[in-house]
Amino acid sequence: MQKPSCTDADQRLLAALRDCGTDPRVAAAARALSRAGEHGALWLAAGLAAAAADRDRRGAWLRAAALVAAAHLASMGVKRVVRRPRPHLPAGEPLVRTAGRHSFPSSHATSAAAAAVAYGALRPVGARLVPPLAAAMCVSRLVAGVHYPSDIAAGALLGGVTARAGAAWMRKPLEGGRR
Repeated sequence: MQKPSCTDADQRLLAALRDCGTDPRVAAAARALSRAGEHGALWLAAGLAAAAADRDRRGAWLRAAALVAAAHLASMGVKRVVRRPRPHLPAGEPLVRTAGRHSFPSSHATSAAAAAVAYGALRPVGARLVPPLAAAMCVSRLVAGVHYPSDIAAGALLGGVTARAGAAWMRKPLEGGRR
């Protein structure tokens, strides 16, 4: 498989967003979001918390969290095949350390988009709160300087497609009529 190449637009947009990280408040937010999203932790914790709080839809929340985990695992599999190196910006070091050397697709974007689709389908509040937080997490990876915009786009697409593909399974009632 041919590695996705970094386009000039990819590089320019990454550099512009990475420059936003020179503001200490923006850098702190990018670091916090990046850490919270490591291995899909924020999204998995949110799904488990919702399952504990929403007894009527516990099964649906657990399956939604499983879709988030599946999307994250799929992104890691794609990374192992594609093996695109992380960006190297001459203007500065990344704001965060990464768990791996490969950037395509962004696993943070994959799990964030999967959570936005899956959790948003279960409760109206999820449809209003999760997408903006997911978008912020995606942007944080650019501000941190650890992904190209095309990594984010591919990850978001993979996460959204994975969650959408599992939507019917997620809403399937459990035995006894509970979701």
